[in-house]
Amino acid sequence: MNKAVTLLCRTLLALVCFATVATLNGQTSKDSIFSLTETMIPMRDGVRLHTRVYTPTGSAEKFPILLLRTPYGIGNLSSAQLAAALPELTADGYVIVQQDIRGRFKSEGEFVMLRQPRDPTDKTAIDEGTDTYDTIEWLLKNVSNHNGRVGMAGTSYGAWLTVMGMLDPHPALKAIVPQASPADMWIGDDFHHNGAFRLSYGLEYAYMMESSKEIADVSKLVDRFDVYEWYLALGPLSNVNAKYFHEKIPTWRDFVSHPDYDAFWKRQGVAPWLNRVTVPTLNVAGWWDQEDFYGPIKIYELLERHDTNKQNFLVVGPWNHGGWSRSDGRKLGRIEFGSATAEYYRRDVMAPFLAHYLKGKGSGERPEALTFRTGVNEWVKHDAWPPKRDVVGRRLYLQANGKLSFDAPSAKSVAFHSYISDPANPVPYRPRPIELRSGWSTWLVDDQRFVHRRPDVLAWESDPLKDDVVVSGKIVANLFASTTGTDSDWIVKFIDVYPEKYAADPKMGGYQLMIAGDVFRGRYHKSFEKPEPIPANSVLHYKIEFPANDHVIRKGHKIMVQVQSTWFPVIDLNPQRFVRNIFKAKESDFQRATQRVFHSGRYPSHIAVPVVEPSQQ
Repeated sequence: MNKAVTLLCRTLLALVCFATVATLNGQTSKDSIFSLTETMIPMRDGVRLHTRVYTPTGSAEKFPILLLRTPYGIGNLSSAQLAAALPELTADGYVIVQQDIRGRFKSEGEFVMLRQPRDPTDKTAIDEGTDTYDTIEWLLKNVSNHNGRVGMAGTSYGAWLTVMGMLDPHPALKAIVPQASPADMWIGDDFHHNGAFRLSYGLEYAYMMESSKEIADVSKLVDRFDVYEWYLALGPLSNVNAKYFHEKIPTWRDFVSHPDYDAFWKRQGVAPWLNRVTVPTLNVAGWWDQEDFYGPIKIYELLERHDTNKQNFLVVGPWNHGGWSRSDGRKLGRIEFGSATAEYYRRDVMAPFLAHYLKGKGSGERPEALTFRTGVNEWVKHDAWPPKRDVVGRRLYLQANGKLSFDAPSAKSVAFHSYISDPANPVPYRPRPIELRSGWSTWLVDDQRFVHRRPDVLAWESDPLKDDVVVSGKIVANLFASTTGTDSDWIVKFIDVYPEKYAADPKMGGYQLMIAGDVFRGRYHKSFEKPEPIPANSVLHYKIEFPANDHVIRKGHKIMVQVQSTWFPVIDLNPQRFVRNIFKAKESDFQRATQRVFHSGRYPSHIAVPVVEPSQQ
């Protein structure tokens, strides 16, 4: 789920962004690949959903149905535009169905953000799963030329809808491709990360989706060129309803009412429901997905526990959110990948997957996990994810002299680095000015030198590597830290530092590329369900797990770790004084705090990295 400027690009499986959308006049040109039927499909409770059905013309073949459901509006795409958008699929032949979910655009009913799955004992209840089931049932009875098989696909919210459709699937549903589906909106996806609220995203997205039945213009709300300044002027989160929303945005009310990991968030997450693999599933993720990277990795992991028939697969490429569907995937920001990674995925991974399960084509053989190994820019096949063979766990220790080393600090060493975290002057998450409609899609690959050497950002750096270091699996930051406050955020970034003289592209000399980075809200050091004050000046152990990585830090490069306590405004400001509910905090609750990060024998802060052994690379 994305900013307003990209929301309308999600209409068609989020495979291609359209610069313009033509209005269909009801006629089909003689050279058209599809004929169009526009209809309102009735659900079991009488609500009708706006749907467009594109049926291939000029062939007696019976085609599978590909269902694409979205909250972002299906638009008025012509047959030619549809064919141009999905060349890898239209060449194979599919009945393509687009649908506005209930309560959005031309569909009837009430929209509920990420509607929680129904109680299966309540036979009258509805959810996105029943709407999917009813839609498929109607299509099978009313669409000609189908072969009885249905697939679903989507990106972000569309991917989540796809996952909901497979929980208790229609018997005709034979394959799904969820691309960047959220899995848990409190632990690691759009709205929170490890308890820390994703402020700019959560506020703007809730406004866009719930101020109107269509897409509300956020620029009417956020009216400063530098979004950083607007959020700083906003003050405590308690001002949001007082100044702007006035209790009218349901999702914001949920944020305020459920600040902790309670039953509301747990039921909305997918973990309780993914207890079997119901249909073949191709999970898709991007290494630099700025919105939903945790989700697809977690969904794959949960399904894999039950995958006795080998129907659950994972693909991860060097993409941002939806990057597998936009452009050719040769680069992201200033980072080059040496090949058309997105085209490869669409042509050689996604299309054969759907063709096999929906059309009976091909052998169906595919790796358990396929990842694009950045740094050396090559696709790698794995028989398990995270990799188990040839991988050893190593520790990169923060040292007293500002160095990173695989050598542990001596048992007798006593050392820490400190900084002052000031909520009145937070560290920006990307270079300012932070524009509302610019930079969001690539901020994870921004050069981190824009904050390096700020007094409230600590950094440790290795010597230039003598050999390549292949990191493949899950990186875990282990931080031993204290604060003079009673609450605190801890942000850790794992960075690949390019050589100062970089022959491949001299302008990339010294570039600091973040490979992994995330936040942990200190009040949850014991439990996500029951927050507690941090004992002031006490050293606690914080673990920050990054979902997955497959990256080579090349010989001559250096590894850097940065630590900070603000990441604004992508993460809300922690008052640094414990309050029961940060969404109700007052201005007087905010305070400066002195933070200490320890790197001693007793408190050895380190990064646990899964390293592929050199002989096996």
